[in-house]
Amino acid sequence: MTEQVPGAIPTPAVLRRPKPAADAVPPASDPSKFGRVDADGTVVLLAPEGEIVVGQWVAGPPAEGLAFFGRKYDDLIVELDLTAQRLHDGRASAEQSTAALTHVREAITAHAYVGDTSALLQKLASLEEAIAVARAAATAARAEQKSQALAVREALAVEAESLAASTAWKTTSERFTAMIEDWKALPRMDRSSEQEVWKRISVARATFDKRRRAHFAEVEIQRKDATSQKRELIASAEALATSIDWAGTSRKLRDLMQDWKTAPRTSKRDEDKLWKRFKAAQDAFYEARTAAETAVEAELKINVPAKEALIAEAEALPVADLKAAKQSLRSIQDRWDKLGDLPKPDRDRLEARLKKVEESIRQAEAKAWKKSNPEARARAESTANAFADGLAKLEAQLAAAQKAGKTADVVRLQASVDSTKALLNAASSAAQEFSS
Repeated sequence: MTEQVPGAIPTPAVLRRPKPAADAVPPASDPSKFGRVDADGTVVLLAPEGEIVVGQWVAGPPAEGLAFFGRKYDDLIVELDLTAQRLHDGRASAEQSTAALTHVREAITAHAYVGDTSALLQKLASLEEAIAVARAAATAARAEQKSQALAVREALAVEAESLAASTAWKTTSERFTAMIEDWKALPRMDRSSEQEVWKRISVARATFDKRRRAHFAEVEIQRKDATSQKRELIASAEALATSIDWAGTSRKLRDLMQDWKTAPRTSKRDEDKLWKRFKAAQDAFYEARTAAETAVEAELKINVPAKEALIAEAEALPVADLKAAKQSLRSIQDRWDKLGDLPKPDRDRLEARLKKVEESIRQAEAKAWKKSNPEARARAESTANAFADGLAKLEAQLAAAQKAGKTADVVRLQASVDSTKALLNAASSAAQEFSS
């Protein structure tokens, strides 16, 4: 083999070698202990099995050729050390390390270097052992990952089955979507076990989706029915918007409002649009009614001074002449009715004043009737006479007890005399009212 590569050009292995600190540069090997370059440029390796020709050097002095092939040996050492370190640090897998191992093994077989073959083989064997240990550890880790993945997948299946009957449509749908992403992120396991668990999740999700679609299909039907009902109510309200039957239409609109409240709801967007139309029809009627009432109120204001004058006339009636007062009040009431209605702000105030006059005349009439009632007068006089007779008897008994010195009877009879006198005075006053 003839090498035409200048010794000053570094190989890829040298480029991959970590740059150690200045005081920790590993010493280069001494190729002169393990080979030579003959005068004709033949490069010889002193291997355990004997001398082996590894190449031909024609690019310079023999010492440079020997140094060149020595560096190739050093590159193999560095590659093995670096691979072993990366494998130990976890920065390289067993498969990646095996690729480097294969490269070095091929270089040893080709004998394209000059150096300590025994040391190289020892490092090679050490790396092979480390790779075997790493591969076993990776296999165990993958088995553990698969076991954990199976447990997680089983937990996802159990959760999915528990959600199949859920009615929390939005949150459950989002959870099923997240569960699929969680499933995809898990390490793969054997296909049959994975498919078995996946089938459980798929069935649970399909069951939930079927129920969800049925639910929203029913909701959509209900929304269409609700929309239809409310459009009918809107049509009725809009038909009433121009009515001038204020009282009757107000009742009808109240009934429509009650029907609106009891009607099922549609989607929020449609509900808002429908309500705006329904309310606009109501507002149109009520605004027209308010305008009409305002106009009527303005017309009724002319009745206020006239009715205030009637009230003043009523309040000045002489109640003492009851018959004349009643006749005058009837005249005032007739004129009051003929004048018409009053504006709302004045109606209660003025009507209350008129009712006060009417009440005072009714009270005076009742009092007069009471005085002129012969039956009531006879009862009052009879009561007064009865108390007078009773008092005379008690006073006679009291005098007898005092004369006899019966103290207890005196006290008792005196109390009876006092009580009967009070009752007699009250009865006498009542009887006096009929004679006044």
